[in-house]
Amino acid sequence: MLDIFESAALAAGKAILEVYRAGPHVRIKGDQTPVTEADERAERIILAALETALQGIPVVAEESVAAGRIPEVADRFILVDPLDGTREFIGGHDDFTVNIALVENGVPVIGVVYAPALGVAYNGRPGHAEKFEVGADFAVTKRHPIATREPDACVKALVSRSHNAPATDSYLKAHAITDHHAVGSSLKFCLLAEGLADIYPRCGGRTMEWDTAAGDAVLRAAGGITLRLDGSPLIYGKRGIDGQADFANGDFVAWGRRPD
Repeated sequence: MLDIFESAALAAGKAILEVYRAGPHVRIKGDQTPVTEADERAERIILAALETALQGIPVVAEESVAAGRIPEVADRFILVDPLDGTREFIGGHDDFTVNIALVENGVPVIGVVYAPALGVAYNGRPGHAEKFEVGADFAVTKRHPIATREPDACVKALVSRSHNAPATDSYLKAHAITDHHAVGSSLKFCLLAEGLADIYPRCGGRTMEWDTAAGDAVLRAAGGITLRLDGSPLIYGKRGIDGQADFANGDFVAWGRRPD
């Protein structure tokens, strides 16, 4: 399954880069978020690959959900964000990603995150996470395992470039975290997974499960965890919760290795 996810992500990334280099045309969806032809082309590529190889596993994909195509999900399903960090993509920043994840019993257990403009990707499965480089021909060139780092007195935080909120700033202040850096998309999870930072708080700005599942899978495979503010693990497959959109996340904090 990881091989299938990787192949689909690489093919989608190729299509995304074609649009990125030509200059995207932007529309605003009903939820007031932007979408481009790159999002839509990438999603079609991924869904076709998954349908061919993994029939019978429901796929929840961002643009399909926006169009009202939402499958019934149970204990096992796939989450797809064909272009995470659309605002970065539109703004000419390179830290946008393709995200594909398998969720089992509310937990993201397999995930692939590909940053096509950076030529790097990450994957995670139970007990193993790795980073790999992708060449100009979209072939994988190098792979190496990654793991979260041991925390020390100087905690390094990552925050969202395009969606940072005062509540996140308040969290950092309350925990006396002054070293923080803005990064787009699900790459924040992956940077935690490879030991380049310690914490990613996301408070006050909504994310959706397809935004986080693949990066969360990589992080958990590398030794980290994503927790809600009450200390319980972030779970997936959330539907029918009063006052909350289906598949929406609440506030969370992703940790490399949480201090004792």
